[in-house]
Amino acid sequence: MAVPGDPPGGTPDGIGGGDDEPRPDEYRSVVFDEDFVRAARLQEYSAEERMGEHARAVRSRSLWSAGGAAAGQGTSTPGRGARQGMLLVLLIATAFAVAVYMGLRNPYVPPPGGTAEPLSSVVVPLAPAEPVPGGKPAELYERSRAADYRVGAAGITLPALRRTHHFTEGQVVAALSIAKDYLVQSSLDPDVLSGTASRPVRVLLDPGQLTQFDRSMTAPAGDGGHAATGWLVRFDPTVALVADTRVRVSGTLAFRELTPEALEVTTDHTFVYAVRPAGGAPAGADGASLFTVRRELRMRIDKDDLTARRTELTSAYVLAGPQDCASDPAGGFRPLTAGAAPTTVGPPATDPYTDGRPRRTAGLCGVLAPGAAPTAQPPPAPLVPAPAPQVAVPVSPAPAP
Repeated sequence: MAVPGDPPGGTPDGIGGGDDEPRPDEYRSVVFDEDFVRAARLQEYSAEERMGEHARAVRSRSLWSAGGAAAGQGTSTPGRGARQGMLLVLLIATAFAVAVYMGLRNPYVPPPGGTAEPLSSVVVPLAPAEPVPGGKPAELYERSRAADYRVGAAGITLPALRRTHHFTEGQVVAALSIAKDYLVQSSLDPDVLSGTASRPVRVLLDPGQLTQFDRSMTAPAGDGGHAATGWLVRFDPTVALVADTRVRVSGTLAFRELTPEALEVTTDHTFVYAVRPAGGAPAGADGASLFTVRRELRMRIDKDDLTARRTELTSAYVLAGPQDCASDPAGGFRPLTAGAAPTTVGPPATDPYTDGRPRRTAGLCGVLAPGAAPTAQPPPAPLVPAPAPQVAVPVSPAPAP
């Protein structure tokens, strides 16, 4: 019997037409494909699983679901996705806890601001107590206390090496070699000594000190921080020139661990230069004289500086002479050359009432000890005339009686 809605020709074969059978067109908008089934949040237990006492009909397929029966039944285990999720959370929590622990336990506290300490320098001119002796450079060295000094970089020797608590022996060697390089470039380089170059010294400095260094080179001042002669040895080219590049050097290097991240290197060296007047006789002539510079430097070298091969110059104490106390040595040394008489003029006058920053090293001037100058050349021995040869005089025989 046909029902309303059946096709005029009757229900096709293979398609149920009873009232109790669902009509195909009722579910045409619903697609029960595999993706739909997998995306379902609930999953029905099988008939065997539902036979258990107090078993639920469905279970949740959420990532956080244990996938089993109620707590205490223990009839099932967590699904694979749930176990992976819990493991991921556990790993993240462990990594976070380790990071917090290491941050709290790290003993190193970086310096505030991370900037380099500015250089503090003192440059003291030494006035001669007697006329400055002159001569040829080689002869002057032989008659001076620098006769046994080594020449150039050979006079800057390293101390006995040992490791510290936080630095290996190799790192200590690297720090001492950086300090030696700084001494060589700042005290022995001919271009630096003549005042025509400063880059060989600049490239060895911590970036945090470059602004102070550049100002010291372009606008030197005796204010305790911007003297060019605090950073390096430089002669005023209008006054004197180096007559012999074989500078005599002697001194010591020392080191200690300042912090777990930094070493402090202390240098104490005497440099003896043969100089001549600018525009005077050529090098090697008799018009040369000796000029002595004593440099006591303190350097800070951290582990980053070891990699970059640079240093932080924290203090410099310099004695240099013979010089006139009335001249300011901040821009460059002005040696008193051969034949110059002792000076009794003191340092420049300082007015405490003037505006601006007074010269911090005002009044600093020393006297060069007489023993620091070369000894006078001994005069030649006087010529003694040779005795006249004795002439035999014939004696006449006595007359016979």
